[in-house]
Amino acid sequence: MTAASLSRLRRTVPVRATALCLLSFAAFWVAQRLAGVTMVDLMVYRAEGRAVLDGADLYALRATENDLPATYPPFAALLFTPLPLLGTGLMRTLATAGNLLLLLALALLTLRLVTGGRRLPRPLAWLGAPALAAVAVWSEPVWTTLRYGQINLLVTVLVLWDLRYLPGAGPARGRRWAGAGIGLATAMKLTPGLFVAFLLLAGVVAAVRGGAARPWLALARNAVCWFLGATALAAAVLPRDSWQFWSGTFLAADRAGHPEQTANQSLRGLIARLLHTADPGLWWLAAALLAGAAGLAVAVLAGLRSRPAWAATACGMTALLVSPVSWSHHWVWSVPAAVLVLDEAVRAGGRWRRAGAAVLTGLFFTYALWWVPHGPERPELHQGPAEFALSALYPLAAVGFLVVAWRVALRSGAAEAGAAPPAGQVPEQREPVTAERGRAGRQAVAKE
Repeated sequence: MTAASLSRLRRTVPVRATALCLLSFAAFWVAQRLAGVTMVDLMVYRAEGRAVLDGADLYALRATENDLPATYPPFAALLFTPLPLLGTGLMRTLATAGNLLLLLALALLTLRLVTGGRRLPRPLAWLGAPALAAVAVWSEPVWTTLRYGQINLLVTVLVLWDLRYLPGAGPARGRRWAGAGIGLATAMKLTPGLFVAFLLLAGVVAAVRGGAARPWLALARNAVCWFLGATALAAAVLPRDSWQFWSGTFLAADRAGHPEQTANQSLRGLIARLLHTADPGLWWLAAALLAGAAGLAVAVLAGLRSRPAWAATACGMTALLVSPVSWSHHWVWSVPAAVLVLDEAVRAGGRWRRAGAAVLTGLFFTYALWWVPHGPERPELHQGPAEFALSALYPLAAVGFLVVAWRVALRSGAAEAGAAPPAGQVPEQREPVTAERGRAGRQAVAKE
């Protein structure tokens, strides 16, 4: 291949990748319109914004024909106040376009973390990110996020933006803003607060081992400060609603829906369907504590062994498992998870690894959880084994990902240990090559 043809290829491939991405997005847009999506959650956000503007009781409202309540913290409602000022059609168009741009941002941040936090070469950024977004938009979590007009992509991008500052994630500009993403995401939707616990635990473990704890603890501290600042702002503007939410409403998980609903892919939903009960109670609490401890342990292990992408995604998957309600559209963490397992399978090689990675990735494209009976009659309380298995795919995929992440982190530790001298052994000291010795060596070679 000549230099001219290679240069032409470098110019045309990113253009083609971008064109493919735009074509995929356009097809997606048409498919959503043909499906008659109503963006029901976006309509709830709009009603929340109207309640704030009118001074109405935020947590007493019921929006849309489904009588859906407000479930997010008051700070989120403040962010929704511009929505009532837009026409319905324009609002839906802007929400779809914004989510598609956020999907591109998610793809870029994912690739950046997977490549060790290095700044992406322009060809990879222009080729990899559009290609990843073009495929990911058809996964069930992303499709459903855009179908409902949800904010899951925004929350995930905010968290990943912050995790660029993890030790081992490479250089990142604007460190004075470190922690803002996790803090604001937690003020909007609570679940990202698990990342604060992850950062604190990693800092404590690093300190105990004599490592650098400050970067972890500083990021956790900043995230807490941003969360408190956003929550205080909401309390100043909405004192009544803030009191109502933080004094007990945030604990009412059933406000979001019945736990056994097929769309609820958390451990609580899985156990409710397994036990055929609407109140999994202590069984769910025990499972959530066990999964939370195991998932955080994997995330901390991966983080301290310079695997920031695996650490971040392990924490994200753990949050989805332990949350009382994790609707299928919350599982946009499947995008970085799929990239990681596929990349690891290609690097490690082996037919079974690649097959397992393909299966784990493919689960999020099957829409299989919607194959089982579901609806207001609550048939999920009477599932058979096959129906239960189909409605448990995302939690099983999360467990599988955590197992792979644990093994990757262990191998990273073994590789580091192999590169270092055994404990108690003094590394071999090489005598420095002086000018005199170098001259003598050259003379000896000349004589031979």
